[in-house]
Amino acid sequence: MAKKKTLFECQSCGFQSPRWMGKCTSCNEWESMIELSTEQIKFLKETSSSSTTALSKAKPITQIEEDNITRFTSGSRELDLVLGGGIVPGSLTLIGGSPGVGKSTLLLKIAGNLARASQKVLYVSGEESAGQIKLRANRLEANHDNLFLLPEINLSSVIAEISNQNYELIVVDSIQTLYSDETPSAPGSVTQVRTITFDLMRIAKSLHIPIFIIGHITKDGSIAGPRVLEHMVDTVLYFEGDTNSDLRLLRGFKNRFGATNEVGIFEMNKEGLNDAKSMAGKFFNKEKLQSGSALTVIMEGSRPIIIEVQALVSESYGHAKRSSTGFDNNRLGMLLALLEKKLDLPLGTYDVFINVSGGIKINDPSADLAIIAAILSSYRNRELSSETLFLGEVSLTGEIREVLGLSQRLKEIETQGFTKAVIPNKPMEETKVKCFVADEVSKVVEWM
Repeated sequence: MAKKKTLFECQSCGFQSPRWMGKCTSCNEWESMIELSTEQIKFLKETSSSSTTALSKAKPITQIEEDNITRFTSGSRELDLVLGGGIVPGSLTLIGGSPGVGKSTLLLKIAGNLARASQKVLYVSGEESAGQIKLRANRLEANHDNLFLLPEINLSSVIAEISNQNYELIVVDSIQTLYSDETPSAPGSVTQVRTITFDLMRIAKSLHIPIFIIGHITKDGSIAGPRVLEHMVDTVLYFEGDTNSDLRLLRGFKNRFGATNEVGIFEMNKEGLNDAKSMAGKFFNKEKLQSGSALTVIMEGSRPIIIEVQALVSESYGHAKRSSTGFDNNRLGMLLALLEKKLDLPLGTYDVFINVSGGIKINDPSADLAIIAAILSSYRNRELSSETLFLGEVSLTGEIREVLGLSQRLKEIETQGFTKAVIPNKPMEETKVKCFVADEVSKVVEWM
């Protein structure tokens, strides 16, 4: 009697094994291996063995013609900025974020904008009924005859609807709720997500229709499903920000048609998720700063943003704690060790907490100097000048290194009405901001 062939697949990364394992050896996830059915194994074999009969021939790259990429506006200035200038026909875009952050609200708003501009839009919903979407559309003023709703989770029905109408934009909410008849497994599984994403990519490329996909995220903040999902799409966008705040940040992590370091900033109000009209004062308080607060300016893509960093240094009653919100905790430990070494501060017996106002996450190392200034301000209980900003990356030797885009940052400082800045090097261009040059950490104390 022939032995039954079994195959197990990891729900997180798609790794396959002939035997069950409690822990996936590829992604190290526990209890993520599931047994595939006979139909699933047959489908995977047919997919891997299928090949085109016509062979393609390689050409010299000098003979290849460039693609003429055209874009059209989404009706949102901030979204166009993150996408690299607008929506590209035939592109496949994945948007992720925590529940309630505004993914569906933003895409329904964009769908309404394009429908108002006489473009035919299809909104596919596998999570909400048409009546629920209608209620949100009333609030967002997105009710237009060119916006079509399709509450459906069967991929074949979605493809049939796309084939019958000439849609110019498609929104899928969400990829984890769709299922394909060709893959007999539960919606949201690795095989289902992989198959559905491939079919949507084929539709987008063959019909030149831009498709936006909403993706669920796991508890660690990554897109749920196989990692191949992010590799297959053209653009990956993540929503950031505290759901209790009215500010939302849309950051690009992958973009085949533009830069990946751009950030769009939105405001959540009763009319939905709209472009933030002005960044002045959104991430800082220009009034008198309290002890433990310092100001800096970071670069998010091509735009400078002034933010406030806060520090709390208090005597520890036991093991000293180090915690940060919006700032890398490992880098905080490095800066604290540097202060103990260079300034002889006994921070080993103090709890240190760091917070970045506005729910923004700092990835720019030029904020190191402001973090140090805030820590010293809290430790000495001394208020800093509300007219002074701190710029500079701090090395392990205590040296304050130059930052990129210094002239652009100083221009933003001047525009917002600030008069002083502590920087690591003299600016190349003239500015009305009075600059103090500090090339090492010990000199920062002179301006405290």
